[in-house]
Amino acid sequence: MTGPRQNRVTPTGDVVAVPLRGAWTGNRGRLHEGEGDSARVVRFHGSNLWIICALQFNDRWHEQWRPRRFTWLYFHDEAVALAAGHRPCAECRWADYVAYRQAWMDGLGVDRPSAADMNRRLHGERLVRGTHRRRTHALPWTSLPDGTVVVAESGSALVLADRLVPWTTAGYGAAQRRPARGDADVLTPPASVAVLSAGYSVQVDDAARIR
Repeated sequence: MTGPRQNRVTPTGDVVAVPLRGAWTGNRGRLHEGEGDSARVVRFHGSNLWIICALQFNDRWHEQWRPRRFTWLYFHDEAVALAAGHRPCAECRWADYVAYRQAWMDGLGVDRPSAADMNRRLHGERLVRGTHRRRTHALPWTSLPDGTVVVAESGSALVLADRLVPWTTAGYGAAQRRPARGDADVLTPPASVAVLSAGYSVQVDDAARIR
């Protein structure tokens, strides 16, 4: 098969076929049927475990599109992955997982959660209950930390300081001024917004910072 396969994740959580390179991989269960060139994505998620993984870990290599196995997904950067509703993996990204969990505790004012606790909360925040429709959340523009992704006129946009940087399937576009009042329509789940507010160091593609 020529051209990109359907395994890139957008900030809304959709899985699309675009050539944009990914800084991270991850999964949300088995989304495809078939194998090899005949494999097709047929479902939105396979469980409430949505993780962000390192592209390389302990020299492991896994064939993609394996039958009856989870579907490898790819994220442009970590801000996009968090917006889609994923969290750091507790195996290949242990240090980041611990940092995310600590920021979860600090940002939400709760005791240390288990991975299952975080999975359940994120699942309720990213999808409308009983559907595959994406939830968004109204939050004040002034409260949003860097790394949050919102719904903008042009689609999805990344919050960086006083700027909004549009995200597209070709990468980040030219920055605009961030609104100073009112509420934003936020894609990043509120729990991950709290994590970012508490100081979690999210990876953002360098192109977003020079727009």
